[in-house]
Amino acid sequence: MTSKSRAKKPTNSRTSETKLIKELAKILDAENLSEIEMEKGDLRLRVTRQLSGGIPIAAAPPLVAPVAPTTSIAEPTKDAHLADDADAITSPMVGTVYLRSNPDADPFVKVGDSVKQGDTVLLIEAMKTFNPIKAETSGTVSKILVEDGQPVEFGEALLVIS
Repeated sequence: MTSKSRAKKPTNSRTSETKLIKELAKILDAENLSEIEMEKGDLRLRVTRQLSGGIPIAAAPPLVAPVAPTTSIAEPTKDAHLADDADAITSPMVGTVYLRSNPDADPFVKVGDSVKQGDTVLLIEAMKTFNPIKAETSGTVSKILVEDGQPVEFGEALLVIS
């Protein structure tokens, strides 16, 4: 008589967790992320990878090149990071702000320009996607608080329409 030993199958919960981890790892690779975190009920997963050694990865050049530093569209004010002004349009995301659609184009708006609600006033590039930022109200551009090609944070004041 011979007896065959059977490996104990993982529980259904552990199998689904393993599948979920593998899916998160695929997303990590596909989106070129270094970390991803997910929470579902009592389950909380964090998958990370270290991008070290080997060949350094260079970032692709932006689709819209920033204006040379010698060309200034607007002087940022001291309170560029503060959104105290109720009329300030604030950044809905972290990214790089562009005041022009391309380096050879005129800026979307200048101080003193009239804008209508829904007009594009600038772009924010985030994750290689250019997101148009639109005027929330009609009025006159009274301040531009950022420079072309400047990194911006979520909630940072960009310009004021009064």
